[in-house]
Amino acid sequence: METTKDLKLAVLIDADNIPYSNVKGMLEEIAKYGTPTFKRIYGDWTKPTLSGWKTVLLENAITPIQQYSYTKGKNSSDSALIIDAMDILYTGDVDGFCIISSDSDFTRLATRLREAGKKVFGMGEKKTPTPFIASCNKFIYIEILQKEIKEPVVSKAAKAEPVKRTSAVSSVDQGLIKLISDSINDIAEEDGWVFLGVLGNLILKKQPDFDPRNYGYKKLVELIKSIEGIEIDERPTGKKNVSHLFVRTK
Repeated sequence: METTKDLKLAVLIDADNIPYSNVKGMLEEIAKYGTPTFKRIYGDWTKPTLSGWKTVLLENAITPIQQYSYTKGKNSSDSALIIDAMDILYTGDVDGFCIISSDSDFTRLATRLREAGKKVFGMGEKKTPTPFIASCNKFIYIEILQKEIKEPVVSKAAKAEPVKRTSAVSSVDQGLIKLISDSINDIAEEDGWVFLGVLGNLILKKQPDFDPRNYGYKKLVELIKSIEGIEIDERPTGKKNVSHLFVRTK
C-alpha cells in the first residue's frame, strides 16, 4: 500500500447498492488510508429494504441522507450523493473521497474528483463494472474484508506452512503473472532488481482493483512467493528487524 500522510477523507455510501452486513470492516479498511471527516449514506429510508441499516448507522456514526424516489424505478439517491460530493470538493477541505457503491453511475464523479487532484478510493462488490473501478486510484472488493482464516498453504518447495489467508475472490492466472512480471521489467534496475514497494505502486496504477487479498494473500510478498519464476531478495537495512524486499524475474 502506498504510504502517504494521513488523508482527510469524505466517505459517501450508496445504500441501495451496498450490503450493510460488513460496514465495520469497510470503515476499518478506510482507516488504513486516512481519517473520515465526512461519513454520509444516501437512500430512501422509507423503503423497508433499507431498515437493516438503522443499527449500523448508529454504531458507526454515519449520517443518513434522505432522498425520496421521485419516479418509480429511478434511483435519485445517486444524484444526491454526486451533488454532495461536489459541494464537499469545493468547501469541505478534504484530501480524498471514498465512494462505496457497486454502481457504474459514479464513474464520471470519480474521474472529476481525480481531475481536481483528490485521491479517490472505491469500494464495492466483485460485480462492480470495470469503468467505475478504472476511474478510482484504488478499488477494494468488500468480499475480501471478511475475517481472516488460517489454512495450510503449499509453498513452491511443497512444504506446508501456516499462512494467514483471506477469502479469495479471484484466482492467480496467467494474466496476473504477466501483469506482475511486466511491471518488474518496466522499472527494473540494470541488475534486474526492483524494490517491492515501488512495484506494488506501479501495479496499482495499472490495475486499480489489484490487491493481494483478492487472491487469498494478506501481503504482496506472499502472493509473489507463490508464483514460479520470480526471485525475492531480503536485504538488511542496518536497523534491528528491518529489511527491504527486492524482486526480479528469473
